[in-house]
Amino acid sequence: MQHLEWPEENASTETSCAPWYEQGSNICLDFHGDPGSAELAVFSDGNHHMALRDCLKYFQQHHPELSGIFYATTPPGPIVKMFRTGCLKLGNLVLRTSPHVFISPLEVIKSLALDGLIQEYYPFVRNQGNVLLVRKGNPRNIAGVDDLEQKGLRLFLSSPHSEKTSYAAYFGTLKALAGTPALPDELINSGRVIFGKCIHHREAPQAVADGRADAALVFYHLGLRCVRIFPDIFEMIPLGGTVEKPDPLPGNMVSGTCIGLAEDEGKWGRSLMGFLRSENAGQIYKGHGLLPWNNSK
Repeated sequence: MQHLEWPEENASTETSCAPWYEQGSNICLDFHGDPGSAELAVFSDGNHHMALRDCLKYFQQHHPELSGIFYATTPPGPIVKMFRTGCLKLGNLVLRTSPHVFISPLEVIKSLALDGLIQEYYPFVRNQGNVLLVRKGNPRNIAGVDDLEQKGLRLFLSSPHSEKTSYAAYFGTLKALAGTPALPDELINSGRVIFGKCIHHREAPQAVADGRADAALVFYHLGLRCVRIFPDIFEMIPLGGTVEKPDPLPGNMVSGTCIGLAEDEGKWGRSLMGFLRSENAGQIYKGHGLLPWNNSK
């Protein structure tokens, strides 16, 4: 599928804003609400956007005096740039806003805290390893990582350049679970890996749906989201446990994310962070396939 690469058509001479969009699968799907009127802004890594949405909806319903919530759910790169510079370009649209609450992997949060942008942070949630997302009916009969060796099979992985954290988790899982640890490199070197550009939680299912990839390695909760909202298009292959009860195999990498309160916490930031760390929010996340980071299975 070919998409036209439109040139920039903005009369402004603004140069400090980093660009953000992926023509094939996402221009602004991960920017939610009205930043102009919202009293509360949240920036978050995007792979758990479905759980964050339900939590923010719950929080809004229980605080009707809150005028509105704006939240961004991209990979860490774009929201970090927006946090640091105060703006981001979506095509020809310049978006200016800053977060009151920031959610991201620990190393990202630590960097922002060292620079004085985050005043405090805590462990938040963790995933339940990775799965393979395939077309409904599993036409290539994939049962595990070793089946990715099938002749001509194409695998989608997130970008090693723009999404380093997820790529490291996926590559590490492939290497650990393959009968031959060289499998990931062999797939890449043979040209059978399709890499995302910048936002794999949208690009991975799109690549499988388009037929450009036969399988995509994604976090369990992302696979769960896809099969729930597109049940006639996708199914997922567990890498340990079952679809209903994941139990990641040794080497199926599990990682967590942190929640931080921005130096400018606004009127609602601290209250929201308290809610997101509560049992109620934990149950919402659990319903989407994630668990509190500091809890055992």
